[in-house]
Amino acid sequence: MSRGLLRDLRDVAVAVLHPPDADGGVILDQLNRIGCRTEAAWPPPRSLQTAPDLAVVGVDRDAHAAVMRLLRKSAQPTPGVIAVVDYENPAMLQLVLELEALAVISKPVRSFGILTNLVIARSQRVKAEEQAARIRRLEARIAGFRSVDKAKKILMDAQGIDEQDAYRTMRAQAMAKRISLEEMALAIINAHSLLSSRIDDA
Repeated sequence: MSRGLLRDLRDVAVAVLHPPDADGGVILDQLNRIGCRTEAAWPPPRSLQTAPDLAVVGVDRDAHAAVMRLLRKSAQPTPGVIAVVDYENPAMLQLVLELEALAVISKPVRSFGILTNLVIARSQRVKAEEQAARIRRLEARIAGFRSVDKAKKILMDAQGIDEQDAYRTMRAQAMAKRISLEEMALAIINAHSLLSSRIDDA
């Protein structure tokens, strides 16, 4: 196995939510051999000691609801799930879909294939984290644009100037105070809101 690959996986936190049977033992042995930090629990507890990067989940209809609750509260984004299944039918596949599994291991579990599924699940979770970060940045930019537009309108109404002059005024003030344009916009909006509330209370 590639040293670089193992280095990427070493110290990855993996929750093993699987009965402590022969299959569970193979999973734990292989994860420990790879170097992952594992936390095994069955039946699914109310919470885990650490927020896992990945979760190896034995798909079980009776424990499904408890597993779903545990995964949803453990981390954001939720851990990448590797589902462990012992047969295929529509009901079992539905549980796998609800877990949003990134990889699947079939029983009886063999050590061969666990590393591959671990790499796939880890890669997909990293991509999900990067996508979530991009979305947060875009949302912040959109909120900033809206704040700037709102602040420009406040200045236009208050000073009787056009949009370009309002923007230039905001930019000059932001540069003078060494803050971002968005921060300047929020300061204008907050000041206007405070002034308006005082006038209303008068």
